[in-house]
Amino acid sequence: MKLEEVNLKTKEAVNYLVQSLEAGQSTVLTQYLGAMAKFRGYSCGNIMLIARQKPDATHVAGFRAWTSLGHFVRGGEKGIFIGGPLVGSKRNKYENAEQNTDAKETQRTLYGFRGVYVFDIAQTEGKELPTLTEVNGDVSGYRERLLKFVEAQSVELSFSERIAPAKGLSYGGKITLLSGMQPAEEFSTLTHEIAHLCGAGTYVALASGCA
Repeated sequence: MKLEEVNLKTKEAVNYLVQSLEAGQSTVLTQYLGAMAKFRGYSCGNIMLIARQKPDATHVAGFRAWTSLGHFVRGGEKGIFIGGPLVGSKRNKYENAEQNTDAKETQRTLYGFRGVYVFDIAQTEGKELPTLTEVNGDVSGYRERLLKFVEAQSVELSFSERIAPAKGLSYGGKITLLSGMQPAEEFSTLTHEIAHLCGAGTYVALASGCA
């Protein structure tokens, strides 16, 4: 499936959210926020697509990925349509004459996107998967340094209970964290959101600013 269809499906999901909010159906927004909390590694467009097609999804992966984890998609299950990257290998010869003339390096290049299907864990059967442990530890001192770093980036920070089940949201120079989290969990969530908001390179700045 081509990029045009991915864009069309994403636009339909966005329109559905807007129409639902205009009709006073706030549960749709709650479902979307829940998807943002569960699928933080996905783009906003793909989160919209997952929330629209399967609001109760918790863990999604492609057919082969589930197979590698010892899970198998049940027959007759309908996949969740999202956009997937098209990545290829580009091989270049070293220009340094001192290197072996046959030596080559491989670079991974993003060529575009295409429509792919993923499946929720509830659509699969297999062995039990390992669970993630809760974030804990002593962040005394580090939290204050991180807050100063956030302030230095001119990012507006606020806390709210209304974003649940999401733990953190970042948008338009603002970060909202879920109220009442434990210090270590709050620290971890804020670190993720500021890096997500300002770009991947922010991780380096965070490491030097909070060390």
